[in-house]
Amino acid sequence: MSALALLVLVAQASPRAANPERPTVATHAYTVAPGYAELEQGARAFGVNGLGEGTAWDLNLKIGVGEGLQLGLFGAGYLRTRAGAGVGDVGLSVKASRVISPKAAIALVPAMTLPSGDARRGLGAGRTLGSLVGVLSADLPQGFHFDANMGAAGIGAGRPQWFTSLGLAHEGVGPAGVAVELFDFTVGGAGPRQRGFLAALMVTVAEWMVVDGGGVRGLVGGTPDQLFLGMTTNLGRIFK
Repeated sequence: MSALALLVLVAQASPRAANPERPTVATHAYTVAPGYAELEQGARAFGVNGLGEGTAWDLNLKIGVGEGLQLGLFGAGYLRTRAGAGVGDVGLSVKASRVISPKAAIALVPAMTLPSGDARRGLGAGRTLGSLVGVLSADLPQGFHFDANMGAAGIGAGRPQWFTSLGLAHEGVGPAGVAVELFDFTVGGAGPRQRGFLAALMVTVAEWMVVDGGGVRGLVGGTPDQLFLGMTTNLGRIFK
């Protein structure tokens, strides 16, 4: 989940400033500072016919391995469906970012998930899947920020799902900011058509910690509604 990016200017000035990609479905174009690590985690309840259908605890550990280069280790540490509960699929992502102006950046994000979750109990895809997404982020006037994502998901399951996301965030008042996102996945071998609208509130507890909460409303049949609550924590420098 990703792309609030309300703290971009602060993050550029301080490597300890948290810059969450969650809770949105997409991501922003910025990376963790080289040598630093940032942990995103959150709980969500979801379902097509009711929020009691499933719960999950999602994790994303982001490590800055170079200037404009970030490694991500992500997955569902816990996932419950009507068929069972356990660990979900885990994955690896690489984000290569480039600043193209003082107010804009672009990135390319290849990722891969491994079938660590039991597909028979609805805990995973049952196969290795890949994705490749391009990102554009831009600071707008009056405290607004824009993120656009576009690319292919579900690579490896036959026909890919084409993914598009448009996100808009505002720095808000004091420590609180807001973000909205419209996302779409076309039908593909890995899953059905999905489209949803996300709204979230983000509160900066400290420079290195941001808490978020909000929900997703499915806009086409088969898209789960969601409620979520999460936290992003900059863990500081882990290597030089």
